[in-house]
Amino acid sequence: MKLSGRVLWLTEDPSLVSRQLAGEDLDLQPDDPPELHYGVNTDAMISGAACTLGYTGEILGPYFLETFKEAVTKDGIKNGGYQVVVGGDAYGSGSSREVAVVAHQGAGIELVVAKSFQRIFQENMVYSGLPFTTDFGVLQQLRDGHDVDLGALARTLPPFFRAVAEHGGLMRYGTALLAGEVEPTYDTDVPARPMTCIEKICAGKAWTGPAEPAGLGSVRPGDQVLCEVGFRGVHEYTGAMVMSLYADEWGQAPVQHPELVAAFEDHFVLIDHQTVPQKVRLQRLEPARKLRDEMVEVCERNGIRLHGPGRALPAGVCHRLVVEDYARPGDVIVLTDSHTPTAGVLNAFAFGVGSRAMAFALRTGLIPVTVPKTVRVIVEGDAKGVLTPKDLILHLIGDPYFREEQWRESPTDTCAIQLGGSGLEQWNVDELSVLTNMTVEGGLMTGIVEPCESVRRFLIERRGDAAAELIARMIEPDPGAEYARTIHVDLSKVPVTVATPGDSRNRRPLSEVEGQPVHNVVIASCTGGSLADLRAADEVLRGRTLQQGVRLTVTPSSAAVARDAEDEGILERFRALGAVVTAPGCGSCIGNGPGIPLPGETTASTTNRNFDRRMGAPGPVYLVSPAVAAAAAITGTLTDPRSL
Repeated sequence: MKLSGRVLWLTEDPSLVSRQLAGEDLDLQPDDPPELHYGVNTDAMISGAACTLGYTGEILGPYFLETFKEAVTKDGIKNGGYQVVVGGDAYGSGSSREVAVVAHQGAGIELVVAKSFQRIFQENMVYSGLPFTTDFGVLQQLRDGHDVDLGALARTLPPFFRAVAEHGGLMRYGTALLAGEVEPTYDTDVPARPMTCIEKICAGKAWTGPAEPAGLGSVRPGDQVLCEVGFRGVHEYTGAMVMSLYADEWGQAPVQHPELVAAFEDHFVLIDHQTVPQKVRLQRLEPARKLRDEMVEVCERNGIRLHGPGRALPAGVCHRLVVEDYARPGDVIVLTDSHTPTAGVLNAFAFGVGSRAMAFALRTGLIPVTVPKTVRVIVEGDAKGVLTPKDLILHLIGDPYFREEQWRESPTDTCAIQLGGSGLEQWNVDELSVLTNMTVEGGLMTGIVEPCESVRRFLIERRGDAAAELIARMIEPDPGAEYARTIHVDLSKVPVTVATPGDSRNRRPLSEVEGQPVHNVVIASCTGGSLADLRAADEVLRGRTLQQGVRLTVTPSSAAVARDAEDEGILERFRALGAVVTAPGCGSCIGNGPGIPLPGETTASTTNRNFDRRMGAPGPVYLVSPAVAAAAAITGTLTDPRSL
């Protein structure tokens, strides 16, 4: 590639972005660039609203980076003649939406240069053929007029990524694999060694070649292996794209193990709620329904089970339903959603993937894995009924060790958290799932909970006759396993914590922001809409009244949660306060339901992500626990519930 177009520097300074959009080519030095935006996220690359329109480059290219720094307009990048985009650390944070890569390509971007990339986005670039590098020297080569060999960039990648690139993408590689034309890109004769929970799962599920039994003696961080996958899932934003890619490569060929596949109608089900701003309904509802209908049609045609309102299977947020009904200890679990790590609470290796990876998994029954480094977090101490897993995970991912990715040694490194310790026992699976769910917000691949009584109790209560077999599947870490770091957490020293607007890693003790006015309170999502979450909010709200001018929205995370909360009188008490109580769904978390910020509002939300405009409109969003959210609804400010 020779530089025939322009270079777009995604700087922290909005004025520099605006100057570029106005036509100026900044004379910046690749070896000493200005401060580049940290965590250019997938919501910024392609908004939730634009994602409803479709999944091709032609459709999405005009919307690439729309509203970034409040400087980019529709078609601003596509019509600006940009060929290269340059970002800072954690480029591609957030969602697993592969359309973020498609939007780059549709806008004419041929190369992405950044200080570091987030795992899912990086995998999506590899699998769809978008060249990338962390070597800023490439920019100087382009400026000097050199013809940069993009294939050489691919050849610096680990063996599996190289093999995919050589085959022309993951789909073509999958076809060669099914034809018996490829062998593992890794050594299959490796000795045993002490391993972490995730390493043991990977080693036990590793593909060893055509017609060969699965399993390796061991794996190490950085190894790239293909693993036998268990449950797989899609939702409306992704299902149609996944099955379109599938059909383009494999036609009507059957899905591997369809009994371990489900689709979920959850992301769009609340767009038509009467309290959703009319502008949002007009913009999103019709195209969202088209994507939904396309997903439903391919599910019916391929015999894939379907969850949703009025469907044969219960409605709810996919991650909650996977924990309730599908996740099994010791399995590899993937969904086309970044919050798939939720299922790690049940001692599973669960992580989000893009559309091509999912299509590959549906056809082959395998999923590519870059074995992560593991940080072991030992939780001890008494939460005293106040500190919540939401406080703990915000405290952890905001630590410089995770925020700055100090565990990273190479561009393709991945990392996971393994949670253990007696402190976990005071929380149930509802609460513990917040810890695993939000690991992705810290730039991590996933989280996994070591075997503990809370998980065993859940399996006995929820899975009935299957519980004993599931408990027997649980994976203990080996004595002597190697960890990137072991962190001991004393809960008595963890403050009630919030994330300030812009990124979930922006941690602050609540005491430092207490008194911040709040106008919009949301208790919802796969992170904040469980029965435990609703009970915690109800405990604070009961017998009190909402502050005048404060809006409160409550969205249960599943039909079972809604039923139980109704039976306990919780939802009726919320309604009596004046709260908007909705049917189960994702809702305002992604700007698709009640609770979308109105002009001038500041939001306190129990959701897991607070990127700019993530919730469908401008306005600062603070991430908080359900108890803090409830206290804010009462006082109209960020408030420590203990003061009430």
